[in-house]
Amino acid sequence: MKRNERLVDFTNFLINRPNKMLNLNELSKRYDVAKSSISEDLVFIRRVFEREGIGIVETFPGSLGGVRFTPYITDETSKEMTEGLADLLREENRILPGGYVYLSDILGTPTNLRKIGQIIAHEYRDKQVDVVMTIATKGIPIAQSVAEILDVPFVIVRRDPKVTEGATLNVNYMSGSSSRVENMTLSKRSLSIGQSVLIVDDFMKGAGTINGMKSLVYEFDCFLAGIAVFLEGPFKGERLIDEYSSILKVDRIDIANRSIDVQLGNIFDEK
Repeated sequence: MKRNERLVDFTNFLINRPNKMLNLNELSKRYDVAKSSISEDLVFIRRVFEREGIGIVETFPGSLGGVRFTPYITDETSKEMTEGLADLLREENRILPGGYVYLSDILGTPTNLRKIGQIIAHEYRDKQVDVVMTIATKGIPIAQSVAEILDVPFVIVRRDPKVTEGATLNVNYMSGSSSRVENMTLSKRSLSIGQSVLIVDDFMKGAGTINGMKSLVYEFDCFLAGIAVFLEGPFKGERLIDEYSSILKVDRIDIANRSIDVQLGNIFDEK
């Protein structure tokens, strides 16, 4: 393989293995070149990745060392992505009966999901996250996007138990918007004691569902790494959670005029 071909393949190899430690000896064998050549390649790749805001390439010395690629975007890029998503949300005909906001087209577009995953992963880049948790159904693609970038598994909480998931742990929770007692369930095989869990969801009003997932985390003797939502909706009253990160926030929904007031979420409050 010529060097220019190797650089292309090596770059692709790194991007598809985020947050994994890759041994230099194994890379040397893969490309049938000396480790010094691999190190020289990494200098070029690192320079381009940092300049273009793709991510960080770190090398570690020693027999157990190697190279690790960490996806990374700047605060400026995160804000630009969010402003683009806000423009999509401001489009006409998004108001549904009951004051809900239509999100399926946004969450059904892979490029948008990738951006949402990058924004959330960027927000929690310095925190230990072992598992991403969400509830079926619209939170699933967001959880998958975040988990892929962080290179961790994601688990799905359901409102009805599935036979295929074996034994489950159930909790009752109070719906934040309707004040009804509801139930959610998670397979006992989903989490291990002591794991750090990041909860993500697509939409939050009273935060009853998210508070229920938070209770599940503690029932499994796990730790809460954080809570992140794509869209924070307007809510009159007191939410059931205090600490969370939102990408976008809807301050007002005018059902009569079918208009929506969209602002950047609280993840940008201190940036």
